Amino acid sequence: MAKLTGKVAVITGAAMGIGAGIASVYAKYGAKLALIDVSPQLESFAESLRREGAEVITFQADVRDPEALSDAAKKVKEHYGCINVLACIAGVCRLGNFLEMSDADRDFHIDVNIKGVWNTTKAVLPYMLENGGGNIVVMSSVTGDMVADPGEVAYALSKAALVGFTKALAVEYAQQNIRVNAICLGYARTPMAESIARQSNPEDPESVLTEMAKAIPMRRLAEPREIGELAAFLGSDESSYLTGSQSLIDGGSTLPESVSVGV
Repeated sequence: MAKLTGKVAVITGAAMGIGAGIASVYAKYGAKLALIDVSPQLESFAESLRREGAEVITFQADVRDPEALSDAAKKVKEHYGCINVLACIAGVCRLGNFLEMSDADRDFHIDVNIKGVWNTTKAVLPYMLENGGGNIVVMSSVTGDMVADPGEVAYALSKAALVGFTKALAVEYAQQNIRVNAICLGYARTPMAESIARQSNPEDPESVLTEMAKAIPMRRLAEPREIGELAAFLGSDESSYLTGSQSLIDGGSTLPESVSVGV
């Protein structure tokens, strides 16, 4: 039996990138999926999973909208009977010099990256408690809590906050059989990384991605499905004694002390 067989998993940011990679891996391991994304691409991706035999329902909703998320969670419970796993993956990144960044751009990161996780968890957690437990996977980052690059203050702020959210929620609900773990991701080949590359060098974004890879000991960016494998472990009973953790998956990018010292 696959590790997620019979588990009902809600995944946000599921239309593309890391969210889609996680959804694909969850489907491989037998999960019943409820996918949430603001993008109209969500349904076409879900249909591709259905053609491969997955059981999938979708909700085109914005994680900034608590009412839409509450409605989605209610419908997931009605459709599947329970919710076992929540993967909070939806996120955004806009680069900008700290003194030049607008309050609107700052709040965009806070509203999507922090409040989005808060809103989704608040919508889903009551059904997990009703069901006797569940697993929550939070997509944080190496950025903010461990490392940072210029122009990432708002993004780093939001992703570091999710580490605190993970730890505090894990402590609060440990005795109710709710486990909460964060994934601290380095660079993966996703629409977000490609957007960062375009913001950094509009004339030659591919060169930015190449330089990103050069700074990683494994000399490549992660593929979304590789992140999906870690998320599947955290969402399954295989990680039954793990909560409040930060699982680092970065190809070794946080290991080097310098990019210029040594042979």
